[in-house]
Amino acid sequence: MTNRVSNPQQQAELSPLHDSPLPLYEQVKQLIIKKIQDGIWPANYKIPSEMELVKLLGCSRMTINRALRELTEQRFLTRIQGVGSFVAERQSEAALFQIDNIAKEIESRNHRHRSEIILLEQIRANKEQCLQMQVAIGQKLYHSILVHFENDIPVQLEDRLVNAALIPNYIQQDFTQITPNDYLVKRVPISQGEHIVEAILANAKECKWLEISKTEPCLLLKRRTWTGEHIVSSARLIYPGSRYYLKGKFTPTTRY
Repeated sequence: MTNRVSNPQQQAELSPLHDSPLPLYEQVKQLIIKKIQDGIWPANYKIPSEMELVKLLGCSRMTINRALRELTEQRFLTRIQGVGSFVAERQSEAALFQIDNIAKEIESRNHRHRSEIILLEQIRANKEQCLQMQVAIGQKLYHSILVHFENDIPVQLEDRLVNAALIPNYIQQDFTQITPNDYLVKRVPISQGEHIVEAILANAKECKWLEISKTEPCLLLKRRTWTGEHIVSSARLIYPGSRYYLKGKFTPTTRY
């Protein structure tokens, strides 16, 4: 490992945390993730020590310790006892949890991607949504519905709930220019995810948006993603069975 020691100029780019609904340790995590994703702190770079971060960010050592510990568990950092914390190699981040971006997937086939926004609104969680997102009834959420097109043919309906406390600027984004998936992955570290796949028939509105008949079989992918102990997003992704298929790779183990 190359020992790229932190320097005063890069430390000076850190400033005390501001008021936010997020817990302080989550704010620290997001700040560090942004430094990594923006390339300011590259792989193997030695980040400021716990005590340096305490002084720079104006929070307790316990808060910093928890943030660094969780980022290490999520493979964004590597910590060496008595030496310090280093930015982990990028492949460790990808191996933790991979979420495909449909726009990049379509473009990789040299096809044209575009999306249409059906709905983008702020709501308050009802009973069903509070269970789905693991939040209190009435908590603020963002709700978006988009249709993704491949060469002007609708191939995916994306119906998504987002935790507004974790992603406060979600509703202000132009999702014809960036996909919700790409925006969320860049904003917060994803520590774990859940996928459930079902065969369904879409309802009347969904059939209209996807331009399919009511008898067209569809694949439904239910996806939830977490950062730490909080759910960031819960999405229903509907694919017309005649137009799309899902493919994944896995590493064989001794279990089948």
